[in-house]
Amino acid sequence: MSENTRSDHQGHKSQSGHQIAVLGGGSFGTAMTKVLAENGHGVHFWMRDEHQAREIDETRCNSRYMPGVILSGDVRPTTDFATAVNNADLVFVAIPSKFVRTVIRDHASAFASDQVVVSLTKGIEKTGFRLMSEVLQEELPKARVGVLSGPNLAGEIAARELTATVIAAKNPIVRQTVQDLLGCAYFRVYANIDIYGVELAGALKNIYAIVAGMASALDLGENARAMLITRSLAEMSRFAVSMGANPMTFMGLAGVGDLVVTCTSPKSRNFRVGYAVGKGARLNDAVAELGQVAEGIYTLLLVKEKAESIGIYMPLVRGLYDILYEGASISAVISGLMMAVQNSDVEFILPRTLTR
Repeated sequence: MSENTRSDHQGHKSQSGHQIAVLGGGSFGTAMTKVLAENGHGVHFWMRDEHQAREIDETRCNSRYMPGVILSGDVRPTTDFATAVNNADLVFVAIPSKFVRTVIRDHASAFASDQVVVSLTKGIEKTGFRLMSEVLQEELPKARVGVLSGPNLAGEIAARELTATVIAAKNPIVRQTVQDLLGCAYFRVYANIDIYGVELAGALKNIYAIVAGMASALDLGENARAMLITRSLAEMSRFAVSMGANPMTFMGLAGVGDLVVTCTSPKSRNFRVGYAVGKGARLNDAVAELGQVAEGIYTLLLVKEKAESIGIYMPLVRGLYDILYEGASISAVISGLMMAVQNSDVEFILPRTLTR
């Protein structure tokens, strides 16, 4: 599909703000496109699917991922990667994690040498346990890389419901630029320099959202759900700090904030998968019914393997793995968790040798 600059599209004049590329036509890419365009920026919205791009161009709606949501402003859907990126002051990457490296590598020549590239993708690459910011930096060595993460359900952002997020980047210009581009009356952007911690928190919480969905399906009480969420926070922070993250990151929006919303909302894809499995569905059927990527399924396998290789105690990860892949009953796993040794409540308070 060719991309044409419009002076007027359905009553919307071209904006005089920045030119931004959003890569990936899923729900979160669509939500960010909507925010950026309504903030007065031109958005080059790239996706692989020609039919999807044509539909958005003609109807201003991405019916597969956000039915009923109208993309107003200067939105230019395209399947031409080079055109989208060549015109962009900043690039947001919202591609599923398993495709990020291939897509970026295949189109690396389209990026400027010092391009600002911000990952919106919450996932981990299997080879080398690479986070998306690391993949981007490896494929685009001179790029200025950042990560956007937080308690950000795409549907609520698109509906202009009050939301906050975190931009993590070492470069202060990147942090300030993203705050300026996205900040508005309903979307607030906070800053952090702990790229690894912010990004790892966003990936890990998807695992625990599946656990929370199962707990909801089993009608566990509020006390039990609160226990699961707080033990999830202890477990994910224990793992992340062992990998080099700052523990304080997990007290903020990218940590406890994202964990709470993902573990309590049926709008969360990972929560819905867990709920379906908790009601007796097979994992493959639950994922097929969802019709979208549930990153927690892939992240679980990678985190379990990594935790075992470096000796980090993660009973919830192990228990979920046993349920999904070893045929263990949910009740048996929960009983096992309740019979485990009772040690530290808050991670890092007791000596590490006693922390479980």
